[in-house]
Amino acid sequence: FEERSAQSLLVPQDAICTLNTLQTNASCLEQVRRGRSHPQLQLQAMKAFLERTGLTVEALDHLNIIHVTGTKGKGSTCAFTEQILRSHGFRTGFYSSPHLVQVRERIRINGQPIGKELFTKYFWQVYGRLEKSKDAHGGTMPAYFRFLTILAFHVFLQEEVDLAVIEVGIGGAYDCTNIIRRPWVCGISSLGIDHTQILGDTIEKIAWQKGGIFKPGVPAFTVKQPEDAMVVLRDRARETGCPLRVCPELDDYQKHCGPLRLGLAGQHQHSNASLAIQLSHTWLQRRCRPALSDTEWPGRNQTLKHGALTYFLDGAHTMRSMQACVDWFISSTVLMCFSGPVARVLLFNATGERDSAAMLKLLVPCHFDFAVFCPNITEAAASCNADQQNFNVSVENMLTRCLDNQRSWQLHSSKGPGLLIEDSPSLGPEKKADTVVFPCILSALQWIAQGRNSVLAQSTEVILPVKSSIVAKAALLRNAAEIHVLITGSLHLVGGVLKHFDQTSSK
Repeated sequence: FEERSAQSLLVPQDAICTLNTLQTNASCLEQVRRGRSHPQLQLQAMKAFLERTGLTVEALDHLNIIHVTGTKGKGSTCAFTEQILRSHGFRTGFYSSPHLVQVRERIRINGQPIGKELFTKYFWQVYGRLEKSKDAHGGTMPAYFRFLTILAFHVFLQEEVDLAVIEVGIGGAYDCTNIIRRPWVCGISSLGIDHTQILGDTIEKIAWQKGGIFKPGVPAFTVKQPEDAMVVLRDRARETGCPLRVCPELDDYQKHCGPLRLGLAGQHQHSNASLAIQLSHTWLQRRCRPALSDTEWPGRNQTLKHGALTYFLDGAHTMRSMQACVDWFISSTVLMCFSGPVARVLLFNATGERDSAAMLKLLVPCHFDFAVFCPNITEAAASCNADQQNFNVSVENMLTRCLDNQRSWQLHSSKGPGLLIEDSPSLGPEKKADTVVFPCILSALQWIAQGRNSVLAQSTEVILPVKSSIVAKAALLRNAAEIHVLITGSLHLVGGVLKHFDQTSSK
C-alpha cells in the first residue's frame, strides 16, 4: 500500500478495482465459506475488522441508526424512511445493497450517492488501515460486503450525519450490519423464502434470522406477516426484551390525512410505506423528546418552588385554555407527596372583555381554600415597573373588575366545599373558600406567603398595611405544611408575579 502512487489514490477507478479484489481473493472466499458453516463467528470477525480501522462498536451508537431487514421491500422501506426524515431537515446517511450501476450508490448522504472524490478519499483511509494491519492478523482482509459496511460507517461518522438508515444484507442475526448495539428503532419488511442455504428452508427459520436484529428495549415494527412467521418474531421479541408492534394498513393513515401518493409504484409498496412511517415517527419521537422536555416557556404550565410554597403559573385567559389549566393543576397536585396539611390558593385576574365568571366557574373543582383577586399592578409604589403598566384602564376600573370577580367566585363556590386538598389532613371544619381582594400583585403574594417565601421577604418595595380581619383569615395559611398557589386568568398577572420572583429580569 505504501508503494502505491499518490496519483492513484485520487483515481476512483483504482479504488473500485482494489475493492473488487475483495470479492475474489482466497482469504475473502474462505471467509464466506466459513461464515456459512459457523455463522456466529461472523460478527466476531466483523468487530475485529472494524477495530483495525480505528472504529469501535461503541462509536456506532452515535449514528442514531434505523436498522431494517426483511425478505422483500426492505430497500424500499429504507428509501421511504430516509426521504421522510430528510424532508424534516435532518442530514441522512443511507446504506443499502446491491447497487445498480455504481458501487457508490450503496452509501448515500442526503439521498445522493457519495461523490467520486469522497468515495476515493474514504476508501483509501479504510483500506489503508486494514492493509497495514493485515500481517498481524494472518493476512486477512474483509470480504466485499463487510468492507463496504465498514466504509459506510466510517463515511457517516466523518460526514456527521444526524441519522443512518442501515439495510441488512442477508438475514439479520449474523449479518455484518448486526454489530450495531443500540439502534434507535428496528423494522422488518415482508418475509418470504429466500437465501435458504444461509437462512434456512422454512418461513419460521427465516423469521428467526430476521428477528436477530431485535435489541433490548429498542422499539421494533413489522408489517403483517404469515402467522407462522409472526409467532417466531413475537417469541424473539419477548426473549430479547424488545417491544414489537405490527404496522397498520396504509389506508388507516388516509382516513385521517387524506389520500397518500407514493413515489414508488405498486400495491406492495403500501406496507413498506406504512413501516417507514412508523420507523420515522418513532425516530422523531426519540429525537425530539429531549428537546421537548428541555423546552421552557415562562408562564405556561410553569411550576416554581419557594420553601413551603409551590406556585403553579399559567396565563390561561380563554375557556378552553382555562379548562386545560384546571386539568394540569389537578393532575400535578395529585402526584405530589404531602408532609402535612396543604392549603390551596387561587390568585386570579382577567382583563378586557373576557368572561371572568365563566372561567371562575371552571376553577371551582380545584377546591381552593382562598380565592385572591388583584389587578395587574405589580406593586403599589409610584415606581411600579413600567413594563407592566397599562394606561388604557384606570386603577379604579381594575379594582372594580376584581370586586366583580370576587362576587362571581362567591356565587359559584357557595354550591360546594372549598377546603384543602381531598384526602389531605384537615386544618379545620369545612367551609366555603374565603375571598380577598388586594390592590396590587406584591401585596397579594406577601399575604399568601405569610413570610414563608424568602424572595418576597427580601423585597424592598413598600408594604401596604393589611386590615386585622384579613390578617386573621391567614391563620389557615400559617398552619399549613404546604401551600399550593394557582396563578391564572391573565398573562399580565403571571408576568407581574414572575417579576417579583426573578430578580435578574427586573434589573
